[in-house]
Amino acid sequence: MGSYYVLIGIIALASMLVSGRLKSKFAHYSKVFLANGMSGKEIAEKMLADNGIHDVRVISTPGQLTDHYNPANKTVNLSDVVYNERNAAAAAVAAHEVGHAVQHAKGYQWLEMRSKMVPAVNLASRLNQWILILGITVFISSQNATLLWIGIALFAVTTLFAFITLPVEFDASKRALAWLESSHSLQANEHAGAKDALKWAAMTYVVAAIGSLAQLLYFVMMALGGRKE
Repeated sequence: MGSYYVLIGIIALASMLVSGRLKSKFAHYSKVFLANGMSGKEIAEKMLADNGIHDVRVISTPGQLTDHYNPANKTVNLSDVVYNERNAAAAAVAAHEVGHAVQHAKGYQWLEMRSKMVPAVNLASRLNQWILILGITVFISSQNATLLWIGIALFAVTTLFAFITLPVEFDASKRALAWLESSHSLQANEHAGAKDALKWAAMTYVVAAIGSLAQLLYFVMMALGGRKE
C-alpha cells in the first residue's frame, strides 16, 4: 500500500499547488480593469439578456468564493467582490456562473444529472465518514467488510458527483468565454486573463475528482483484503 500513500501525497501536493496558483491568478487579474467599466453584475445581466434569459436574477451573496448558480430559484449568486468589481477576474466568474444559467435554460444533460444527484450526495456526505470509520474498525477486528462496503457505496456517490461536475464546469467556462468574445465585452488582454483564470479554476475540480477516486480505490482495496491491520 506504500504506492497508495505516494499517490495521495502527489495529489495533495497538486491540490495545494493548483489552489495557490488559482489564488495568484485571480489576484493578478483582479488588477486588470475592464476598459468598458462594467461590473460583474452588469456582465452577468448582459450575458443573460443576450441569451434570451429573462427569468434569472443576479444577486449579491456574502463571503468569498461563494459564487454559484441556483437552479431552484433561478438566481446567479455573485460574491460581493465579483458583484461590484470591474476587472477581468470578476468578469470571468460572473460569465461562468451565467454559463450555468444558460445550461439550465437549454436543458444541458450533465447539469440536469448533477442537480438530480444533489440530495443523494448531501445524504452520502453526511453519513459516509462515520460509516467508513465504523466499517474499517469492524473490518480490522473481525474481517467483516459488510459495513465497510456500505461506506464505500456512499463514498462512490460523492466520487461520481465529482466527475459529473467536470463537464458541467468546463462547459460553463466554454460558454462564458465564447460569449465574452462574441459580445466584444472584453478587450484581447482582458479576455486572455479571463480564460487563464477559468482554466485554473477548472483544474481545482480535476484534482478534487482524482483525489476522490484515489480514496475510493483505497477503500475498495482494503475491503478486498489488500490491507489487514
